[in-house]
Amino acid sequence: MKSPLSGTAKIHSINNNYYIDMIQNTFIHRPITIALFTLVLSQTAILSQAADNYSSVEERRIENTIIEERAKIRKEREEIDLRKKELKALEEGVDKKLAEIDDKLKSLQVLQGKIETLLEEKAAVEQKKIESLAKIYEKMTPAKAALAITGLEQQLASDLLEKMKVKAAAKILDQVSKQKTSEISTTYTTLQIE
Repeated sequence: MKSPLSGTAKIHSINNNYYIDMIQNTFIHRPITIALFTLVLSQTAILSQAADNYSSVEERRIENTIIEERAKIRKEREEIDLRKKELKALEEGVDKKLAEIDDKLKSLQVLQGKIETLLEEKAAVEQKKIESLAKIYEKMTPAKAALAITGLEQQLASDLLEKMKVKAAAKILDQVSKQKTSEISTTYTTLQIE
């Protein structure tokens, strides 16, 4: 059977059917497509947000760890700086004390030198006096010299006899008691050994 429509009407009819199909497809499929697209976008956003949240939590944890470590390092640096300052103060104190000790040591060395000089001068004066006294004892009679030497300290008696001529010393010791002679002789020989 032939279609009652003419050729132009057929074309319009075909075109209308095409548009109707297209419109029907658009109205039916478009909401489904939009719904699917929206669903995909929302799932992607949810997954992305979940990844971002996971990433953000992990990043925050790492960031907090870094902040804590930086705080520890800063605190350690402050402690080190404080210790450096304390050590520097101690070093300065030690250096100051060492300088004071060096000054005192130099003063003591100067003082020791003066004392040694004075002791040497004193010893020289004493030796001159002993020599002078020995000459006086040599000129005395052996009995009087023996009596005088017996009353002296052993060291002084020994020093006097040492400075005398051997003959005069022998004559004086001959007049002194055996015990005193022995003590003076022991002192004399002990001095010689030292």
